[in-house]
Formats: sequence, structure tokens, C-alpha cells
Amino acid sequence: MKVPGSVFLVGPMGAGKSTIGRQLARSLGKTFVDSDREIEARTGVDIPLIFELEGEEGFRDREQDVIAELSSRPDIVLATGGGAVLREANRHHLGGRGTVIYLKTSVDQQLARTAHDRKRPLLQTEDPRARLEALMQVREPLYREISDLVVETDGCTVKDVVRRIIRRLERQPGVGPAHV
Repeated sequence: MKVPGSVFLVGPMGAGKSTIGRQLARSLGKTFVDSDREIEARTGVDIPLIFELEGEEGFRDREQDVIAELSSRPDIVLATGGGAVLREANRHHLGGRGTVIYLKTSVDQQLARTAHDRKRPLLQTEDPRARLEALMQVREPLYREISDLVVETDGCTVKDVVRRIIRRLERQPGVGPAHV
């Protein structure tokens, strides 16, 4: 299936944006890009080091520049970082330049998926659950604000989520085989 335009994935860490995005791009015949990996490639260092040297604000500045550029590319599937929606400029670019899909997942699922991941600077805390709950309280309304579709990922395989996304995209006005 060919879906016109770009697809942008938003949601919390551990929702599966990168893994699902890669498979979704393959299924839609689009190029996959991960904004966090793009930042690492451009800086030559990993995100935890950027946080350590520049703080979260410095990282968010870099992220904003990358999202402004990537979201203007045609026919991509873009996996964004969990906090990308915090900046109004990012929400504007994503919401105005493609189809935004919120990959929704529970805090329990996030904890299970990120338990052994030491590359998540915001989770390097005594109480990761409390941190994830606090992040969701702030970010959930922003994810919903810009999303065209909300897709639950808890307990689902990547293949199932991709299939559900494609089915929902086919039902979106202006999308699908009749409009290609």
C-alpha cells in the first residue's frame, strides 16, 4: 500500500516507535528515519552524553533543528523521541507536514521495555515508575493534541501494530489505493 506524504510517530519511550517505524516504512515503501539516531549521527556522540554536557535544554534545541529538517522530507516514516512534543515548533512541524500517529502504551509496558536500557537519561533515577508517570502526565495531552491516529501497542506484536496502522490509514480521508 502506498500512503501519500510522510508519517510521524510520537509517543513515550518504550512505545515501539523505532521498531514499529522501521517495519511500517518497509510496508508503505517509505524511508525510515529516527530523529534520535539522526542527532547521534550528526553529533558523533550518544544522547546520554549530550544530556550530560548540554542538559535537556541543549538536547531539545538539537532535536528541534533535526525535526524541522526531517519533517520537511517527502515520503518518510519518522520516529521521534518521547519528548519531541514538548516544543511547540516540533508540534507545528509534525502536525502540519504529515500524518501523526500516537503509539500509546502503559507505564507498566514502558518499564518492561526499558528495564535494562541505560541509554535513557530521563530514567536514570531512583524511581523510574514515578518519572514515567510524571512524564506521561505532561506529554499525553500533547501527543493527543497533534495526533491523527492513536494506536495502542501494549501486548501487541510489531506486525499486529503495523497492520492496524495500515488499516486505519486506509480509512483516513484522502489516503489509500483509490487516492494514489
